[in-house]
Parts: sequence; structure tokens; C-alpha cells
Amino acid sequence: MQRIPRQKAMHYEFDRRTPPALTVRQRERFVIETEDSTSGRLRSAGVLPTLENRPELAFTPAKANPVAGPVYIEGAMPGDLVVVNIEDIVVDSQGCTYVRAGEGPLSDSLTWKEAAAEPYTRILKHLPGRDGILRSGTVVFSERFSWPLQPFIGTLALAPEREVETSIIGQGSWGGNLDCRDFAVGSKVFLNCYNEGGLLFVGDVHGSQGDGEFTGTANETRAEVTLSCEVTKGKRLPGIRVETAESIITIYASKPLEDAVRHATVNLMDWIVTEYGVGKRDAYLLTSVCPYFRIHVYQMVNIGRISYVAGAELPRSLLS
Repeated sequence: MQRIPRQKAMHYEFDRRTPPALTVRQRERFVIETEDSTSGRLRSAGVLPTLENRPELAFTPAKANPVAGPVYIEGAMPGDLVVVNIEDIVVDSQGCTYVRAGEGPLSDSLTWKEAAAEPYTRILKHLPGRDGILRSGTVVFSERFSWPLQPFIGTLALAPEREVETSIIGQGSWGGNLDCRDFAVGSKVFLNCYNEGGLLFVGDVHGSQGDGEFTGTANETRAEVTLSCEVTKGKRLPGIRVETAESIITIYASKPLEDAVRHATVNLMDWIVTEYGVGKRDAYLLTSVCPYFRIHVYQMVNIGRISYVAGAELPRSLLS
């Protein structure tokens, strides 16, 4: 199986001019070894997230969220749709989360000064499950708090058509730093293709994350990600789509948050009208009356010009 090793997974731009690291056939499985969003700098609690320890943060935008790639997908052309199948995510034995001085939503709060004003690193342990593997394992936050591992890919993108976007703030219908918890094992992610070969970049796996990622940092971890890709010829979407075993979900990044929610909702309505035979009036009304319709706020952090990321979801069982 073809593989991109971790030492070659250190790009900080989605650039169509970067030579492909792999060329894969459609439906061919391949592995990407990702580094964490700190570029592997914070591997112990004693290493604080300062400029001294993370000199790449001095760049504007910061060199954070390293990605592997690009992966050239045979048969993908501009105007097509690339479907990324997330086959497996195997996380490292630890992750980290941190606070940087002067950053985050409470950095200037007197009430929360103790928690938010000083640099701080927390290592989160990943323990295997009863079967001995991490896939069914646990995140240990502290002696008091733990929960099941819920890994997902935080940054997943095809190269944009004309721009060179950075892996920390780049977002669009081609993907980007979206921190969408539904980019998980078993999901299919639908991205618009703007270049020959698609040119797929992958990185920034999280072992777990709360809605909104309020502090700006989730459970950042290294991982081995197994993917495969397919191409739908001549199809363009208004935004990113995700299919899970249970649901269909539309993803949209924008500011303010209500704009992201509105676009995600309208795009979901368009999906069930065009592909599930639902009438426009019914699609509109379902968003207000159906108790299974859900809005997700995946990412709502202040990093440069990065947008907020919302999702709109309906279960497949309702549409079948």
C-alpha cells in the first residue's frame, strides 16, 4: 500500500504547484502519516506554546496545521467531484491541547485570568480499549475526566484553482481547515475539484473535540490515516457534503456564524430536493418542524480571517 511518511507531511500551503507526493488510482487505498497541528513541538507538558518553542508561529499566517500531499488522483479533472473515503484513522498514544498567552476568547478576561492568560500545555493520554487497540480506546484528560476516542481529520482539502491558501486559515468548497467531527472513519467527503488530479492534502487529526473548539485547540494528535478516492465526472456542488452510515450533512464556512448556518441549511435543502425527490416546500418546512434536523457548530475560533464552520444534518432513515 502506498504511503506518505510523517517526515514528508510538513507542508503549510494548499498549492497546486507542489509536486505530487503520491499518484493513486481511483478506489486504491493509501496511507498518510500525519503530524499534529503543532508540528510535533508539544510532546510533553513542560514544553510551553511560546514563540521560543514554536518559532514557526512568527510567520503571518502562522506555519501551523502541517499537511501531507498532494495526492494525485487519476481521472480527476477540473469540474469534477472528488469523493474521499475515510477508511481508517489510527491515532498516536497521546495528544495535546494548550493555551497561548494573548490568544483565545478569554485571553483578556480578569475572571478567567488563571485559566487563559498564561501559556499552558496539557498532554492527553490515549489508552487502548479492552481489545488492545486504540480504535476502541479512551482519552484521559485528568484523573476525573475521560471519554472515548473520537478521531477525525481536521484539515482535508483539494488544491484551490488559482489561490495559494495556507493550511491554517484556508477554507473553501475544495475543503480546508474545517475541524469537522464528521470527517471520521466510514464517512465520504465530497469536494469540488479545480485541478487535474485533484491534488489532495490531509493533516491535523484530532483525537477528540468539543463543538466549536472554543479555546481554539482540540486534542491535537499524530495519526495514520487510510483513504481512498473516487471521481464523479462533471458535477459541481454549492458546498461540501458528507455522507455517514446514518446521515447526510452539508458543511459551510463563513462569518458571521449565522451566515454559515444559513448556507449549510440551504445546501442541505438543495441536496434532498435534487437527489432525494423532496419538494422545495417540504424541504423548507422540514428544517423547522423535523426533530431529527440538526445544526452543528464544528469550529468557531478567532485565527486570522478563518471562518466559522457549520453543518446541517438529516438522517438517512428519514429520506429512505
